[in-house]
Amino acid sequence: MITEKKDILRLIFIRLVIVTTLVVSAFIIQFSTEAFLSLNQFYLILSFYLLSLAYLVLYLWGKFYTLQASAQIFFDLILVSALVYISGGLQGSFYFLYIFDIIAASIVISKRASYITAALSAILLGLMVELMYFKVIPYYGPGEQIEISLGLMNYNIFMAWSAFFLVAFLINYLTENLRRARNEMILAQKELDIKNKLAVAGEISAQLAHEIRNPLAAISGSVQVLKDELGLRKEQRELMDIIVDESKRVSQSIEQFLNLASIGPKVFSTINLTDILKETLTLLQSSGAMDGNLEVKGNYSLNDVRYFGNRNQFKQLFWNIIRNALKAMPGGGALTIDFNRIKRDVIQLRFADTGIGMTEEKRERIFEPFYSGFEDGQGLGMAVARKIVDDYKGKIKVVSEPDKGTEITITLPLGKA
Repeated sequence: MITEKKDILRLIFIRLVIVTTLVVSAFIIQFSTEAFLSLNQFYLILSFYLLSLAYLVLYLWGKFYTLQASAQIFFDLILVSALVYISGGLQGSFYFLYIFDIIAASIVISKRASYITAALSAILLGLMVELMYFKVIPYYGPGEQIEISLGLMNYNIFMAWSAFFLVAFLINYLTENLRRARNEMILAQKELDIKNKLAVAGEISAQLAHEIRNPLAAISGSVQVLKDELGLRKEQRELMDIIVDESKRVSQSIEQFLNLASIGPKVFSTINLTDILKETLTLLQSSGAMDGNLEVKGNYSLNDVRYFGNRNQFKQLFWNIIRNALKAMPGGGALTIDFNRIKRDVIQLRFADTGIGMTEEKRERIFEPFYSGFEDGQGLGMAVARKIVDDYKGKIKVVSEPDKGTEITITLPLGKA
């Protein structure tokens, strides 16, 4: 766990609340009962405020947060030990303050730090009580020192130690669950943001597609008729071909818009994912997207994977993922495709390339509509892939590092007819 600046401020605030509570309680006890509290105890408690001021200066300085938090907890242990000593050791009522440092170490630094703090608390308390018992250091608490047996003293020390480590274990368990819940909430929020963007993009896609599709088809068809009927020179025919080719490219973009919008009925049937993948690879090869420097391997050709779904959707899914992988390997490389049955009712599709990889920022935004990591990309391919996987209640996971390639894993529940 990395200690952040806000954790330092939280630690300063918590210790101020605890110290203020002690001061108020001390005054209430002092003026409402006949019990006597030493001025040294007040002075020591007030010294916490001076340290808090120093910690606040370090906080504003804003460097080495983990070191600052560790220093705060260590010096607090020293002050708590001094307070326990002048209040009579185990006869006093302040050794419970060690527990707050153990809790703070777990929340602000790490699980390991909380156990180290518990161990230091046990050593400081045990050493102090033993030295007081054998009169190596003088008794400094209020009233007279109560004589107890060595066995009872060791028993009390053991119980305090047990409490320290039990608190460390429990607070670590709770903080770990809280951190996991917080991370899950962050991931859920990101998922929700992406789905909202997909929904907005889908609405825009549907409107644009219907406005462009029919006029584009009319333009393309008219150009092809004119090219065949008119006696054109070579240069003119080449211009006509460019118009037709660009019309096809725009038409493909519109198809991606429509897939993103998911409009229109889908026909579902039992399909063979292996055959669809092979067909997609053949189309990519014939289109010139794959050259001799690219190697496609994996166990996909060894397994016939039957699935209940829409053929065109899976062709679009494979096309978008493999097309991205090929773009990530402009100088060649290897693409591994594996189809695995990980459970009786779950299949896993894995696509791993040896390409340029992605930074963490690009990986987090890969499914956002209209965001592309390539210069010539439209930012729709992976958004469409994500939408298709969501339609089948599946999960898609991306693992990637710069210069180490990208691995995309799709987990799909087996549908029923």
